[in-house]
Amino acid sequence: MKIAIVGAGVAGVASAYELARGGHQVTVFERRASVAEESSFAPGAALGAGLLAPWAVPGTMAAPRLAGAGPRMLLAGASLAELRWLWHWRRAARQAQRSSAPTPAVRALARLVQFSQQCFIETAEALELVLERAPGALVLLPDARSAAPLRAAVAALRDAGAELHGIDGAAARAMEPGLSGTPRLDGALHLPQAEAANCRQFTGALRQAAQQLGVAFAFQSEVARLVPAPGGLSLHLAGDAAAQRFDAAVLCLGAHGAPLLESLGLRLGMVALWGCSLTAPLREHAAAPQGVVIDVARQVSISRLGQRVRVAGGAELGRGHGAPHPATVRQLHEALDTWFPGSVQRAGMQLWRGARPMRPDGLPVLGASSVPGLWLNMGHGGCGWSLASGAARLLADAMGGRPTALAPDELAHFAPGTA
Repeated sequence: MKIAIVGAGVAGVASAYELARGGHQVTVFERRASVAEESSFAPGAALGAGLLAPWAVPGTMAAPRLAGAGPRMLLAGASLAELRWLWHWRRAARQAQRSSAPTPAVRALARLVQFSQQCFIETAEALELVLERAPGALVLLPDARSAAPLRAAVAALRDAGAELHGIDGAAARAMEPGLSGTPRLDGALHLPQAEAANCRQFTGALRQAAQQLGVAFAFQSEVARLVPAPGGLSLHLAGDAAAQRFDAAVLCLGAHGAPLLESLGLRLGMVALWGCSLTAPLREHAAAPQGVVIDVARQVSISRLGQRVRVAGGAELGRGHGAPHPATVRQLHEALDTWFPGSVQRAGMQLWRGARPMRPDGLPVLGASSVPGLWLNMGHGGCGWSLASGAARLLADAMGGRPTALAPDELAHFAPGTA
Protein backbone atom coordinates (compact mmCIF):
# COMPACT_ATOMS: atom_id res chain seq x y z
CA MET A 1 0.00 0.00 0.00
CA LYS A 2 0.92 3.62 -0.46
CA ILE A 3 0.62 5.09 3.05
CA ALA A 4 0.87 8.64 4.43
CA ILE A 5 1.90 9.20 8.04
CA VAL A 6 1.14 12.58 9.59
CA GLY A 7 3.54 13.44 12.41
CA ALA A 8 7.25 12.63 12.87
CA GLY A 9 7.49 12.17 16.60
CA VAL A 10 8.60 8.81 17.93
CA ALA A 11 5.15 7.28 17.25
CA GLY A 12 5.12 8.44 13.64
CA VAL A 13 8.71 7.47 12.85
CA ALA A 14 8.32 4.06 14.53
CA SER A 15 5.11 3.50 12.55
CA ALA A 16 6.89 4.42 9.31
CA TYR A 17 9.73 2.01 10.08
CA GLU A 18 7.41 -0.90 10.90
CA LEU A 19 5.20 -0.31 7.86
CA ALA A 20 8.23 -0.08 5.57
CA ARG A 21 9.50 -3.36 6.99
CA GLY A 22 6.18 -4.81 5.85
CA GLY A 23 6.81 -3.72 2.28
CA HIS A 24 4.62 -0.61 2.16
CA GLN A 25 5.47 2.64 0.37
CA VAL A 26 5.51 5.26 3.13
CA THR A 27 5.72 9.06 3.20
CA VAL A 28 5.89 10.96 6.51
CA PHE A 29 4.58 14.52 6.66
CA GLU A 30 5.83 16.76 9.48
CA ARG A 31 5.13 20.43 10.11
CA ARG A 32 8.49 20.99 11.83
CA ALA A 33 11.96 20.92 10.27
CA SER A 34 13.01 17.50 11.59
CA VAL A 35 11.86 14.49 13.58
CA ALA A 36 11.19 14.58 17.34
CA GLU A 37 10.82 18.37 17.48
CA GLU A 38 7.74 18.42 19.74
CA SER A 39 6.58 15.91 22.39
CA SER A 40 9.45 13.50 21.59
CA PHE A 41 12.22 16.10 22.03
CA ALA A 42 13.09 15.74 25.73
CA PRO A 43 10.42 13.74 27.59
CA GLY A 44 10.99 11.59 30.65
CA ALA A 45 13.43 8.82 29.78
CA ALA A 46 11.77 5.83 31.49
CA LEU A 47 11.03 2.74 29.39
CA GLY A 48 9.24 -0.30 30.75
CA ALA A 49 7.85 1.44 33.84
CA GLY A 50 4.78 2.49 31.86
CA LEU A 51 1.85 2.66 34.24
CA LEU A 52 4.13 3.82 37.07
CA ALA A 53 5.57 6.75 35.10
CA PRO A 54 4.52 10.27 36.19
CA TRP A 55 1.00 11.22 35.12
CA ALA A 56 0.62 8.02 33.10
CA VAL A 57 -2.88 6.91 34.06
CA PRO A 58 -5.46 8.20 36.55
CA GLY A 59 -5.47 6.41 39.88
CA THR A 60 -1.73 5.80 40.36
CA MET A 61 -1.53 8.72 42.79
CA ALA A 62 -3.81 10.49 45.18
CA ALA A 63 -6.43 12.39 43.15
CA PRO A 64 -4.44 15.34 41.77
CA ARG A 65 -4.95 18.58 43.62
CA LEU A 66 -5.43 22.03 42.17
CA ALA A 67 -3.66 23.58 45.17
CA GLY A 68 -1.55 22.56 48.18
CA ALA A 69 1.25 20.04 48.55
CA GLY A 70 1.83 16.97 46.43
CA PRO A 71 1.28 16.43 42.70
CA ARG A 72 -0.89 19.15 41.21
CA MET A 73 -2.46 19.93 37.90
CA LEU A 74 -1.77 23.59 37.31
CA LEU A 75 -4.47 25.60 35.54
CA ALA A 76 -3.88 28.87 33.70
CA GLY A 77 -6.52 29.93 31.25
CA ALA A 78 -7.83 26.39 30.75
CA SER A 79 -10.65 26.13 28.24
CA LEU A 80 -14.05 24.62 28.97
CA ALA A 81 -13.00 21.47 27.09
CA GLU A 82 -9.86 21.18 29.22
CA LEU A 83 -11.82 21.64 32.45
CA ARG A 84 -14.27 18.98 31.28
CA TRP A 85 -11.31 16.67 30.60
CA LEU A 86 -9.96 17.34 34.10
CA TRP A 87 -13.31 16.46 35.65
CA HIS A 88 -13.31 13.11 33.80
CA TRP A 89 -9.66 12.44 34.78
CA ARG A 90 -10.38 13.06 38.47
CA ARG A 91 -13.48 10.88 38.33
CA ALA A 92 -11.46 8.08 36.68
CA ALA A 93 -8.80 8.44 39.40
CA ARG A 94 -11.37 8.12 42.19
CA GLN A 95 -12.95 5.07 40.56
CA ALA A 96 -9.56 3.40 40.09
CA GLN A 97 -8.64 3.89 43.74
CA ARG A 98 -11.73 2.07 44.98
CA SER A 99 -10.18 -1.28 44.05
CA SER A 100 -6.72 -2.80 44.15
CA ALA A 101 -7.61 -4.98 41.16
CA PRO A 102 -6.73 -3.59 37.72
CA THR A 103 -9.48 -3.05 35.19
CA PRO A 104 -9.35 -4.92 31.85
CA ALA A 105 -8.27 -1.66 30.18
CA VAL A 106 -5.34 -1.21 32.58
CA ARG A 107 -4.36 -4.85 32.06
CA ALA A 108 -4.34 -4.27 28.30
CA LEU A 109 -2.21 -1.15 28.74
CA ALA A 110 0.27 -3.06 30.89
CA ARG A 111 0.48 -5.73 28.17
CA LEU A 112 1.19 -3.02 25.60
CA VAL A 113 3.93 -1.53 27.82
CA GLN A 114 5.66 -4.92 28.11
CA PHE A 115 5.28 -5.71 24.42
CA SER A 116 6.65 -2.29 23.51
CA GLN A 117 9.72 -2.80 25.68
CA GLN A 118 10.35 -6.07 23.87
CA CYS A 119 9.93 -4.37 20.46
CA PHE A 120 12.29 -1.54 21.43
CA ILE A 121 15.01 -3.98 22.48
CA GLU A 122 14.55 -6.06 19.30
CA THR A 123 14.77 -2.97 17.09
CA ALA A 124 17.79 -1.51 18.88
CA GLU A 125 19.64 -4.84 18.64
CA ALA A 126 18.66 -5.53 15.01
CA LEU A 127 19.85 -2.09 13.89
CA GLU A 128 22.86 -2.12 16.27
CA LEU A 129 21.85 1.29 17.58
CA VAL A 130 24.25 3.11 19.89
CA LEU A 131 21.98 4.94 22.32
CA GLU A 132 22.15 6.60 25.72
CA ARG A 133 20.68 3.83 27.92
CA ALA A 134 20.84 2.89 31.59
CA PRO A 135 19.32 -0.26 33.10
CA GLY A 136 16.81 -0.61 35.91
CA ALA A 137 14.13 1.51 37.57
CA LEU A 138 13.22 2.24 41.19
CA VAL A 139 9.85 3.62 42.27
CA LEU A 140 10.50 5.29 45.62
CA LEU A 141 8.03 4.69 48.47
CA PRO A 142 8.75 7.11 51.32
CA ASP A 143 6.13 5.46 53.56
CA ALA A 144 3.51 2.69 53.53
CA ARG A 145 0.80 5.02 52.22
CA SER A 146 2.80 5.68 49.05
CA ALA A 147 2.26 2.14 47.77
CA ALA A 148 -1.54 2.05 48.11
CA PRO A 149 -2.46 3.93 44.90
CA LEU A 150 -0.03 1.77 42.90
CA ARG A 151 -1.53 -1.62 43.76
CA ALA A 152 -3.65 -2.02 40.63
CA ALA A 153 -0.86 -0.87 38.30
CA VAL A 154 1.64 -3.19 39.99
CA ALA A 155 -0.76 -6.14 39.69
CA ALA A 156 -1.36 -5.38 36.01
CA LEU A 157 2.37 -5.13 35.24
CA ARG A 158 3.09 -8.40 37.04
CA ASP A 159 0.24 -10.14 35.20
CA ALA A 160 1.72 -8.83 31.94
CA GLY A 161 5.06 -10.46 32.73
CA ALA A 162 7.01 -7.55 34.18
CA GLU A 163 9.67 -8.44 36.71
CA LEU A 164 8.88 -6.27 39.73
CA HIS A 165 10.07 -6.63 43.33
CA GLY A 166 9.28 -4.81 46.55
CA ILE A 167 12.46 -3.92 48.46
CA ASP A 168 13.24 -1.99 51.63
CA GLY A 169 14.83 1.43 51.81
CA ALA A 170 18.31 0.10 52.56
CA ALA A 171 18.23 -2.13 49.48
CA ALA A 172 17.02 0.78 47.37
CA ARG A 173 19.90 2.94 48.52
CA ALA A 174 22.33 0.09 47.82
CA MET A 175 21.04 -0.14 44.23
CA GLU A 176 21.18 3.64 43.79
CA PRO A 177 24.16 4.74 45.94
CA GLY A 178 23.64 8.38 44.99
CA LEU A 179 20.30 8.56 46.81
CA SER A 180 20.49 10.96 49.70
CA GLY A 181 20.36 9.34 53.11
CA THR A 182 18.34 12.22 54.59
CA PRO A 183 14.77 11.79 53.25
CA ARG A 184 12.59 9.06 54.68
CA LEU A 185 12.52 6.01 52.42
CA ASP A 186 10.68 2.97 53.73
CA GLY A 187 10.91 1.00 50.51
CA ALA A 188 10.79 0.93 46.73
CA LEU A 189 9.57 -1.07 43.77
CA HIS A 190 12.43 -2.42 41.68
CA LEU A 191 11.91 -3.06 37.95
CA PRO A 192 15.18 -4.61 36.73
CA GLN A 193 13.99 -4.94 33.13
CA ALA A 194 12.99 -1.27 32.83
CA GLU A 195 15.54 1.28 31.68
CA ALA A 196 16.28 4.86 30.76
CA ALA A 197 16.78 5.71 27.10
CA ASN A 198 16.96 8.84 24.96
CA CYS A 199 13.72 9.22 22.99
CA ARG A 200 14.96 11.87 20.56
CA GLN A 201 18.17 9.96 19.85
CA PHE A 202 16.21 6.77 19.12
CA THR A 203 13.78 8.64 16.85
CA GLY A 204 16.64 10.13 14.83
CA ALA A 205 18.33 6.75 14.44
CA LEU A 206 15.05 5.11 13.43
CA ARG A 207 14.48 7.82 10.81
CA GLN A 208 17.74 6.83 9.15
CA ALA A 209 16.78 3.15 9.25
CA ALA A 210 13.36 3.98 7.78
CA GLN A 211 14.93 6.02 4.98
CA GLN A 212 17.14 3.07 4.11
CA LEU A 213 13.92 1.08 3.66
CA GLY A 214 12.59 3.70 1.26
CA VAL A 215 10.53 5.92 3.58
CA ALA A 216 10.27 9.54 2.37
CA PHE A 217 10.12 12.44 4.83
CA ALA A 218 8.44 15.74 3.91
CA PHE A 219 9.38 18.33 6.54
CA GLN A 220 7.83 21.75 7.02
CA SER A 221 4.74 20.24 5.44
CA GLU A 222 1.53 20.76 7.40
CA VAL A 223 -1.42 18.62 6.41
CA ALA A 224 -4.47 20.87 6.14
CA ARG A 225 -7.07 18.33 4.98
CA LEU A 226 -7.64 14.64 4.47
CA VAL A 227 -10.54 13.83 2.18
CA PRO A 228 -11.97 10.33 1.75
CA ALA A 229 -11.75 9.23 -1.88
CA PRO A 230 -12.63 6.00 -3.70
CA GLY A 231 -10.17 3.37 -2.54
CA GLY A 232 -8.20 5.71 -0.28
CA LEU A 233 -7.66 9.30 0.83
CA SER A 234 -6.63 12.60 -0.73
CA LEU A 235 -4.09 14.58 1.31
CA HIS A 236 -3.91 18.37 1.00
CA LEU A 237 -0.94 20.34 2.35
CA ALA A 238 -1.33 23.90 3.62
CA GLY A 239 -0.45 26.33 0.82
CA ASP A 240 -0.54 23.66 -1.88
CA ALA A 241 -3.61 23.34 -4.10
CA ALA A 242 -2.59 19.95 -5.47
CA ALA A 243 -3.89 16.85 -3.70
CA GLN A 244 -1.79 13.73 -3.10
CA ARG A 245 -3.48 10.34 -3.30
CA PHE A 246 -2.81 7.54 -0.76
CA ASP A 247 -4.32 4.14 -0.12
CA ALA A 248 -4.28 4.79 3.63
CA ALA A 249 -3.13 7.36 6.16
CA VAL A 250 -1.97 7.13 9.78
CA LEU A 251 -2.35 10.10 12.11
CA CYS A 252 0.37 10.31 14.78
CA LEU A 253 -0.44 13.80 15.99
CA GLY A 254 -0.57 15.59 19.30
CA ALA A 255 -3.53 17.53 20.63
CA HIS A 256 -2.90 20.19 17.95
CA GLY A 257 -4.34 17.70 15.45
CA ALA A 258 -7.87 18.15 16.83
CA PRO A 259 -9.06 20.42 13.95
CA LEU A 260 -7.93 17.84 11.36
CA LEU A 261 -9.70 15.07 13.27
CA GLU A 262 -12.87 17.12 13.73
CA SER A 263 -13.00 17.88 10.00
CA LEU A 264 -13.32 14.11 9.55
CA GLY A 265 -16.00 13.79 12.23
CA LEU A 266 -13.64 12.34 14.85
CA ARG A 267 -13.64 13.61 18.44
CA LEU A 268 -11.33 11.78 20.82
CA GLY A 269 -11.66 13.84 24.02
CA MET A 270 -7.92 14.45 23.96
CA VAL A 271 -6.12 17.48 25.39
CA ALA A 272 -2.52 18.62 25.80
CA LEU A 273 -1.30 18.00 29.34
CA TRP A 274 1.95 19.95 29.39
CA GLY A 275 5.02 18.73 31.23
CA CYS A 276 8.63 19.83 31.63
CA SER A 277 12.09 18.37 31.84
CA LEU A 278 15.45 19.57 33.10
CA THR A 279 18.53 18.00 31.52
CA ALA A 280 21.92 18.74 33.03
CA PRO A 281 25.50 17.43 32.72
CA LEU A 282 26.87 15.29 35.52
CA ARG A 283 28.80 16.98 38.26
CA GLU A 284 29.65 13.87 40.23
CA HIS A 285 29.12 10.35 38.86
CA ALA A 286 28.67 8.69 42.25
CA ALA A 287 26.01 11.19 43.33
CA ALA A 288 23.84 10.71 40.23
CA PRO A 289 21.18 8.09 39.42
CA GLN A 290 22.41 4.92 37.72
CA GLY A 291 19.07 4.15 35.99
CA VAL A 292 15.55 5.54 36.45
CA VAL A 293 14.22 6.76 39.80
CA ILE A 294 10.54 7.71 40.10
CA ASP A 295 9.40 10.01 42.91
CA VAL A 296 5.72 9.08 43.17
CA ALA A 297 5.01 11.71 45.81
CA ARG A 298 5.93 14.48 43.37
CA GLN A 299 5.15 12.56 40.15
CA VAL A 300 8.67 13.18 38.86
CA SER A 301 11.18 10.86 37.18
CA ILE A 302 14.97 11.26 37.49
CA SER A 303 16.95 9.36 34.86
CA ARG A 304 20.52 8.81 33.77
CA LEU A 305 21.25 9.58 30.10
CA GLY A 306 24.93 8.99 29.41
CA GLN A 307 26.83 11.85 31.03
CA ARG A 308 23.62 13.74 31.82
CA VAL A 309 20.65 13.53 34.17
CA ARG A 310 17.06 14.23 33.09
CA VAL A 311 14.35 15.23 35.56
CA ALA A 312 10.81 15.18 34.15
CA GLY A 313 7.31 15.79 35.45
CA GLY A 314 4.65 18.44 35.89
CA ALA A 315 1.08 18.68 34.65
CA GLU A 316 -0.23 21.95 33.23
CA LEU A 317 -3.50 22.67 31.46
CA GLY A 318 -4.25 25.77 29.42
CA ARG A 319 -0.84 27.42 29.08
CA GLY A 320 -0.37 26.48 25.43
CA HIS A 321 3.12 27.09 24.08
CA GLY A 322 4.09 29.56 26.80
CA ALA A 323 6.84 29.27 29.37
CA PRO A 324 6.66 26.56 32.05
CA HIS A 325 4.80 27.40 35.23
CA PRO A 326 7.32 28.39 37.93
CA ALA A 327 5.75 25.89 40.33
CA THR A 328 6.46 23.03 37.90
CA VAL A 329 10.11 24.02 37.57
CA ARG A 330 10.45 24.34 41.34
CA GLN A 331 9.07 20.84 41.82
CA LEU A 332 11.59 19.35 39.40
CA HIS A 333 14.46 21.08 41.20
CA GLU A 334 13.03 19.99 44.55
CA ALA A 335 12.90 16.33 43.50
CA LEU A 336 16.47 16.41 42.20
CA ASP A 337 17.84 18.25 45.25
CA THR A 338 15.98 15.95 47.65
CA TRP A 339 17.16 12.64 46.20
CA PHE A 340 20.40 13.42 44.34
CA PRO A 341 21.88 16.62 45.79
CA GLY A 342 25.02 17.89 44.09
CA SER A 343 24.75 15.44 41.20
CA VAL A 344 24.56 17.90 38.28
CA GLN A 345 26.13 21.07 36.98
CA ARG A 346 23.55 23.84 37.17
CA ALA A 347 25.33 26.02 34.62
CA GLY A 348 24.68 23.57 31.80
CA MET A 349 21.04 22.82 32.66
CA GLN A 350 18.49 22.85 29.80
CA LEU A 351 14.78 23.45 30.43
CA TRP A 352 12.21 22.01 28.02
CA ARG A 353 8.41 22.03 27.93
CA GLY A 354 6.27 19.70 25.85
CA ALA A 355 2.71 18.44 25.55
CA ARG A 356 1.43 15.00 26.47
CA PRO A 357 -1.61 14.34 24.22
CA MET A 358 -3.97 12.47 26.56
CA ARG A 359 -7.46 11.14 26.90
CA PRO A 360 -8.98 11.33 30.39
CA ASP A 361 -8.65 7.57 30.90
CA GLY A 362 -4.92 7.65 30.06
CA LEU A 363 -5.35 5.10 27.26
CA PRO A 364 -3.81 5.56 23.80
CA VAL A 365 -5.79 5.70 20.57
CA LEU A 366 -4.69 2.89 18.28
CA GLY A 367 -6.38 1.29 15.30
CA ALA A 368 -8.68 1.88 12.36
CA SER A 369 -10.99 4.88 12.60
CA SER A 370 -14.55 5.13 11.31
CA VAL A 371 -13.18 6.88 8.21
CA PRO A 372 -12.22 4.24 5.60
CA GLY A 373 -8.47 4.06 5.13
CA LEU A 374 -7.67 6.29 8.12
CA TRP A 375 -5.77 4.81 11.06
CA LEU A 376 -4.79 6.44 14.35
CA ASN A 377 -1.73 5.99 16.58
CA MET A 378 -1.81 8.85 19.06
CA GLY A 379 -2.82 9.99 22.53
CA HIS A 380 -0.02 8.08 24.25
CA GLY A 381 0.18 10.66 27.05
CA GLY A 382 2.53 10.02 29.94
CA CYS A 383 3.33 6.54 28.57
CA GLY A 384 4.26 7.84 25.10
CA TRP A 385 7.91 6.82 25.00
CA SER A 386 7.09 3.49 26.65
CA LEU A 387 4.38 2.67 24.08
CA ALA A 388 5.89 3.87 20.81
CA SER A 389 7.66 0.75 19.55
CA GLY A 390 4.89 -1.67 20.49
CA ALA A 391 2.05 0.50 19.20
CA ALA A 392 3.85 0.87 15.86
CA ARG A 393 4.34 -2.90 15.56
CA LEU A 394 0.68 -3.58 16.39
CA LEU A 395 -0.46 -0.96 13.88
CA ALA A 396 1.72 -2.37 11.08
CA ASP A 397 0.52 -5.91 11.76
CA ALA A 398 -3.14 -4.85 11.78
CA MET A 399 -2.77 -2.83 8.57
CA GLY A 400 -0.96 -5.74 6.94
CA GLY A 401 -3.65 -8.22 7.92
CA ARG A 402 -1.31 -10.17 10.20
CA PRO A 403 -2.10 -11.53 13.68
CA THR A 404 -1.31 -9.02 16.44
CA ALA A 405 0.56 -9.70 19.67
CA LEU A 406 -2.36 -8.32 21.70
CA ALA A 407 -5.73 -10.02 21.36
CA PRO A 408 -8.64 -8.21 19.68
CA ASP A 409 -10.45 -7.75 23.01
CA GLU A 410 -7.32 -6.07 24.42
CA LEU A 411 -6.89 -3.78 21.42
CA ALA A 412 -10.57 -2.83 21.67
CA HIS A 413 -9.72 -0.70 24.72
CA PHE A 414 -7.58 1.55 22.50
CA ALA A 415 -9.99 1.74 19.57
CA PRO A 416 -10.79 5.25 18.26
CA GLY A 417 -14.10 6.53 19.49
CA THR A 418 -14.17 4.65 22.81
CA ALA A 419 -13.14 7.60 25.01
